[in-house]
Amino acid sequence: MPFTLHPRLAADTTVLGDLPLCRVLLSKEALGPWLILVPRKDNLTEIHHLPEDEQFQLMRESSAVATLLENDYQADKINVGALGNLVPQLHVHHIARFKDDIAWPGPIWGNTNGTQREEAVQQALAEELREELSDLNGFVTIE
Repeated sequence: MPFTLHPRLAADTTVLGDLPLCRVLLSKEALGPWLILVPRKDNLTEIHHLPEDEQFQLMRESSAVATLLENDYQADKINVGALGNLVPQLHVHHIARFKDDIAWPGPIWGNTNGTQREEAVQQALAEELREELSDLNGFVTIE
């Protein structure tokens, strides 16, 4: 059965590519960069529902993405979270936070105005991130 991305994630993000376990998405919200990892498993809602080896793979991919955001964007903090209250499909947010961002020092949820990047800016950032992600083991670009 092919992997299906939740419609809300599909609408709110740009697909960058795949790591061995996860699809990598770029949020359209004008904050961050804000990457989202989605294990390519249908009907999955919780990390602990993954087999142990895939839990470890998710942690490896999450750590690699967090390190990339920290190093390449000089973020003041990397927020990582898997909430899933509105979108039940398991997905893990990785948000580069800066002391001058709209929500600092609070959480982003409920503390931004929801402004999305202009399409040209989103596509330029997507291309930049695809290039940076290409250095990660097993990353395959999807456009």
